[in-house]
Amino acid sequence: MILALSALAMAGASCSQKSAAPKGIDAANLDTTVSAKADFYDYACGGWMKANPLKPEYSRFGTFDQLAENTREQVRGLVDSLASASAEPGTNAQKVADLYRMGMDSVRLNNEGAAPLAADLEVIANTPREKVVELMATMPGVGVFFGTGVSADLANSDMNTMYLEQGGLGLGDRDYYTDKTENAEKIRAAYSTYLMTLAKLIGYDEAAAKRFTDNTIAIETQLANSQMTRTEQRNIAAQYNPMSVAALVEQYPNVDLKHYFELQNLDVDTVIVSQPNYYATVAKVLKTADEQALRDYLTASYVSSAAPYLSDDFINANFALDQAISGVEEQRPRWKRALAVPNGILGEALGELYVEKYFPASSKEKMLNLVGNLQTALGEHIANLTWMSDTTKAKAQEKLNAFTVKIGYPDKWRDYSSLTVDPSLPYWKNIQKAIQFNVDYNNNDYGKPVDRDRWHMSPQTVNAYYNPTTNEICFPAGILQPPFFDPSVDDAVNYGAIGVVIGHEMTHGFDDQGRQFDKDGNFANWWTEDDAKAFNELADKLVAQFDSIYVAPGTHANGRLTLGENIADQGGLRVARTAYLNSLNGAEAPVIEGFTPDQRFYLAYANVWAGNIRPEEILQRTQTDPHSLGRWRVNGTLRNIEPFFEAFEISEGDQMYLPEEERVIIW
Repeated sequence: MILALSALAMAGASCSQKSAAPKGIDAANLDTTVSAKADFYDYACGGWMKANPLKPEYSRFGTFDQLAENTREQVRGLVDSLASASAEPGTNAQKVADLYRMGMDSVRLNNEGAAPLAADLEVIANTPREKVVELMATMPGVGVFFGTGVSADLANSDMNTMYLEQGGLGLGDRDYYTDKTENAEKIRAAYSTYLMTLAKLIGYDEAAAKRFTDNTIAIETQLANSQMTRTEQRNIAAQYNPMSVAALVEQYPNVDLKHYFELQNLDVDTVIVSQPNYYATVAKVLKTADEQALRDYLTASYVSSAAPYLSDDFINANFALDQAISGVEEQRPRWKRALAVPNGILGEALGELYVEKYFPASSKEKMLNLVGNLQTALGEHIANLTWMSDTTKAKAQEKLNAFTVKIGYPDKWRDYSSLTVDPSLPYWKNIQKAIQFNVDYNNNDYGKPVDRDRWHMSPQTVNAYYNPTTNEICFPAGILQPPFFDPSVDDAVNYGAIGVVIGHEMTHGFDDQGRQFDKDGNFANWWTEDDAKAFNELADKLVAQFDSIYVAPGTHANGRLTLGENIADQGGLRVARTAYLNSLNGAEAPVIEGFTPDQRFYLAYANVWAGNIRPEEILQRTQTDPHSLGRWRVNGTLRNIEPFFEAFEISEGDQMYLPEEERVIIW
């Protein structure tokens, strides 16, 4: 960048009177030894992939991660400046700086070892069966059996209510316990080693450590066998089950939710039970499991929660498990791990500083214009659908016009005044205080109107989201940077990158889950029976397409788990291209550096998903991630889109070609 500015300055006054020609595609990203007709992903991204080999600390590294790294460096500069100054006690600056310093103080953490856990471990060791649910409600870091949280009522999106969710698995996903694959067996073995290590670090001998490990895995396996799969959890109707707390307590008296909520200072009469069949297993385990086994399970959850905030021995044990799951070779530097804590806990406090320094007002204005263009284009697509009736189209247009758009940063910043950070206490004790602070913050919303101005990502986050219960699309400042959004590049490139991201989030309002919410964010059916049937038939074809993809030897993609994201990718691509063409107002866009506008558009889209990934991470993401892998977000999705074939002269016989009768177009 400095060289470019210097060259411009040396060019003299004659150049200053001309506007610079917009930049096109970065040719260095391409691998022209691969034919675009054979493998578009490798053609469009191969150069980038060769220039960005995986570093040992990454299991996957792509352009999203590259931008996140740049943003992390920006945030690090902000935190370093706070840490080097003398902040007033109780201010956000003091809280950020002290949390960061504590995470960086490896000498203190290693000297303390397991000592910060001692008092809580003593409590757990003396917890009788009938007090387990009480401990779940009162001890931060104990995440067993189930979770609770406040969110908008799906059937009344203006009001917040309480949800009850399955949980309590140390490995996170139930399939790691139930699958018989070689990979699952390997991960279970690594988990056993991990639990044995944790047990010894808190002072258990070999026999006690084995008991601790066996008991924990036995209980978690029993729970896993009763839990919904991630694919089953895409069925919203199956997870919306309002039940009175009194009825639940009567049905499962040893899972005393009434007392659980009372201990959190809540008077909850009704909860939305997300996986109702699961709680019979929870009740059975609480009633029949050996009391020592229950204590071991509680201890495992607690110590595992604390491990990232303790000595290097605990951190290394945690990392060894991560290695087995993701294939990552090396831990992130300490500064990245330490920075993630205040960046998460005090995200908006840092976000306020971040946008002041790094997010110009002009970017927000340009984004608002882009979003408006995308909304218009999606409206045109809805109007032109051949499979949807006019009745449902009218409702869809109403929903589209009701979108709330959030760009850059919130208008009202979160108040962190009730969170205290005390550097005289151990790091883990401060983390526990932060956990409780967030639990209280969430619980405080119970029974109150939904705050539709609240953001669910910090401004420095490199991501975007659609929230169905508020019918909003949100684009934090972090993602509004190159390569996703760059005012200096050609419009075709911007529409192919950030334009598709915008279109993607909009289309989520109409994917297999989003379409089940109305314009006000209520879980309500606004479709005719025939239109819903037509949508599901198209969606099933898209599921089958992705199910047929091999992501690794013997492993297929999961088209049902990734359906919503695949619909959004396709919709984003089609709608963004229409918006781009509309923006030309009939003018003909130029060829730039040998690439036509459509070619630049599709290459920019592919570059968004450029990345390298380890074999283990492919398996993990295929099992747990509702997004398709980057390669298939490109090659799988583009094979449905006729203008893409035309742009690169792809025809029958080419590997990228898909016969017209096999293509699926939804939005």
